[in-house]
Amino acid sequence: MMADAKRNLFNPEAISAIEDETKRWQQETLKEKGGTEDYYTESGIPINLLYTPEAIAEQDYLKDIGYPGEPPFVRGVYPNMYRGRLFTVRQLAGFGGPEDCNERIKFLLGHGATGVNIVFDLPTIRGYNSDDPEAEGNVGQCGVTIDSLEDMERLFDQVPIDRVSVSLVTHLPSTTVALLSMYMVMAEKRGIPFEKLAGTTQNDFLMETTVGSGPEILPPRDSFRLQCDAIEYAAKHLPRWNPVSYNGYNLREAGTNAVQEVAVAIANAIATSEELIKRGLPIDAFARRLSFFWDLCNDFFEEIAKCRASRRVFYEVMKNRFQAKDERSCLMRFHVQTAGITLTKVEPFNNIARSALQGLAAILGGAQSLHIDSYDEAYSAPTEEAALVSLRTQQILQTETNVVNTVDPLAGSYYVEYLTNEMIKRIKDYVAQIEKRGGLVAAVEAGWLHREISNYAYLQQKAIESGDKKIVGVNYVKGEDAQLGQIEVFRYPETEERQKAKLRALRERRDNDRLAGCLATLRAKCKTNENIVPYVIEAVRANATLGEIEEVFRQKFGLWQFPLA
Repeated sequence: MMADAKRNLFNPEAISAIEDETKRWQQETLKEKGGTEDYYTESGIPINLLYTPEAIAEQDYLKDIGYPGEPPFVRGVYPNMYRGRLFTVRQLAGFGGPEDCNERIKFLLGHGATGVNIVFDLPTIRGYNSDDPEAEGNVGQCGVTIDSLEDMERLFDQVPIDRVSVSLVTHLPSTTVALLSMYMVMAEKRGIPFEKLAGTTQNDFLMETTVGSGPEILPPRDSFRLQCDAIEYAAKHLPRWNPVSYNGYNLREAGTNAVQEVAVAIANAIATSEELIKRGLPIDAFARRLSFFWDLCNDFFEEIAKCRASRRVFYEVMKNRFQAKDERSCLMRFHVQTAGITLTKVEPFNNIARSALQGLAAILGGAQSLHIDSYDEAYSAPTEEAALVSLRTQQILQTETNVVNTVDPLAGSYYVEYLTNEMIKRIKDYVAQIEKRGGLVAAVEAGWLHREISNYAYLQQKAIESGDKKIVGVNYVKGEDAQLGQIEVFRYPETEERQKAKLRALRERRDNDRLAGCLATLRAKCKTNENIVPYVIEAVRANATLGEIEEVFRQKFGLWQFPLA
């Protein structure tokens, strides 16, 4: 048999016999038993009552599924997966000032977390100093506030950043280049070489131009340029750093299904690769550090299939489209956070079950790192108690269930393999739709992606209100006791005045002439084709604040508004 000939899993005679027996079963055994109405996954994939080998009769195991650690990586990116490398237990931390959050980081690491995941408050994400009028009332809320290099030093005081992987949930490329620069300069001052820094920055232009909203938004092409600047710089100077985490998670939370979530993120990776190749970087110089961020919701088997399918689609893009030679360039590595959008304020302890099942799906899908949402996050940042429950949930899954001890245990399930194949087809089709619109940046500029998100979100809300989409305790089997599940809610520490005082002191003691020169240089470089990151680093060394760096970008790139028409 030729090496490239198709080798179906099942004998055609056996499939024919199964087809005949299935028809008999439907007519004789299933007859008048009910349950024959139509069902669909969250992404609209039809769900049959029963799956047999017929559903995957055309599958070639060696070509279509393969082995873990080998193309097409459906079964996992590493040969022995969790036996050799457990997924990183990376719980979110972020509230108050950097000193407050530092204590939570140490608490999580002290109780067994193996990575750090920092979420920032809205002013920091949007590039405003704590004393900016736009920041009023939001400082230290729903994330930690970072105004300067000194805050970054306080945040990671006595945290071994040369030994612990750190994820900075920076969202916007413009704040990514500033906050990552602060992180690097902090390491430099501690005598830690850049080569030892391991971690991730989110760095996704869609977070500014499509998913998030704010009073001052950079244009898509400029935001995308900064996204690529950070990736290019990291490829040359930060060998262990993932300079982008294509953010399917927030797309899903805003309003996409599982297919759209993956397809848009891969389209972003395609656009990034094309841009960096234009800049002279070979694909293998940067692709191995591209990473992804998935949202796992309640459709258990579809979410597992999504994870498996995403790896194959990414492999084919990198291998066939970009001719990657280094196998590491073809590995889709992803972080999972369980779905915040599924958390309810009503009967909040139900969220423990939801998040545990979503976390299990992430493991069965082969995630490289995981955050399990806390049961109280529909109200506020998690309390210490709630955060510990989430951490312990991960540890129970790792140590008490045996699910990590065999690779891709659901492979071969007729249903899971069918769903995986369907997801692959639909993800490719959706990427093709984006390509027909000129690529992802053009699709954003035209407002097409905004309409896709708003349409899906509308349909989801309509389904919840009608009861077609059931949520236990909310619109299905509602509890009679209105007080059922009341919990202690985390209270944010007072942060705004403390941060304002720090900023006043910083501005008085820094060398403002040196800073002015650095900002002038940065301003001049914005309209060139040069990578902006080295100039941001110099401004950070001169104690530029986050807001001062961001203001340069706003002035030089101008502002943009969502195309809502």
